[in-house]
Amino acid sequence: MKKILFLSAVLAFASCKKETVEAPVENTTEAYSEGETAKAKTPAEFGKQIFEGQGNCFSCHQPDKKVIGPSIQEIAKIYKDKNGDIVTFLKGNADPIVDPSQFAVMKTNFPVTQAMSDEELKAIETYIYSHLK
Repeated sequence: MKKILFLSAVLAFASCKKETVEAPVENTTEAYSEGETAKAKTPAEFGKQIFEGQGNCFSCHQPDKKVIGPSIQEIAKIYKDKNGDIVTFLKGNADPIVDPSQFAVMKTNFPVTQAMSDEELKAIETYIYSHLK
C-alpha cells in the first residue's frame, strides 16, 4: 500500500504543470546580426568587455590598484610615457616594460591573447588607455 501511495504522489507531483511567465520583449529600433554587437560598441566598451570577459585580464589587473599585476592606470601611464605598444606585447612579441618581475605570470596568459584578433587586441589597448588621468 505504501508503494502505491508513494507512486501516486510521485506521478501527481510530476504531472503538475510548471507555468512560467515570460517578460515581454522590448521593441528596439536597433537590430544586430550575430557578430555585429562588437561594432555597435565604442572600442573602449568592446575592450572592457573582452578585458573582463574572455580575456579574464580583470582577475589580475584592477583599474586603480595593484593586485597580482599592475593596475590598468599604471599600465596606461607607463606605455604612454615609454611609447610602448600594448598590442605587440599582448601578441608576445615585445619585452615587458611595466613590471618585468611579473612577466612569468603574464606569459602564461599569452595563449589567450595570441588567439585574439587584432581588432580585439586594439580594443583592449583602447580600454587600457581610457584609464589615463
